[in-house]
Amino acid sequence: MKPSDKISKYVCYGEIVRSDTARRNNLDNTPDAATIEKIKLLCTNVFDKAREHFGVPLFISSCYRSQEVNRLVKGQPHSQHMRGEAIDIDCDVFGRVTNRQLFDWIRNNLDFDQLLWEGGINGWVHVSYKATGNRKSVGTISNP
Repeated sequence: MKPSDKISKYVCYGEIVRSDTARRNNLDNTPDAATIEKIKLLCTNVFDKAREHFGVPLFISSCYRSQEVNRLVKGQPHSQHMRGEAIDIDCDVFGRVTNRQLFDWIRNNLDFDQLLWEGGINGWVHVSYKATGNRKSVGTISNP
């Protein structure tokens, strides 16, 4: 796929595979076809709905991670990012919607597997989505 190819209404392929860690370490961060299908579900059912609700751009800080990229960023060993089921959104960078507003809206309005506030006070929103069996688990992780 080309970086400009659409994954969903608001998300391009380049956004879901972008990784400074992969680029710095010359690593392939390309998902297989089955993983791309999971990413399409995630983006359509979570990201696009949030984007439409708030009516402003939202920044994807991390989506797909190859096993090696996940290891280098010190991700969880069984991270849903590696399966195309998780996305990290940091909308504070645009200053129109806060990450807290996004977190609360997703929690109260969408189906999701896991919703995490990560990184402390100036954190970001981690949300995962599966085709079936979403747990609606909510939590907080403070990263060092």
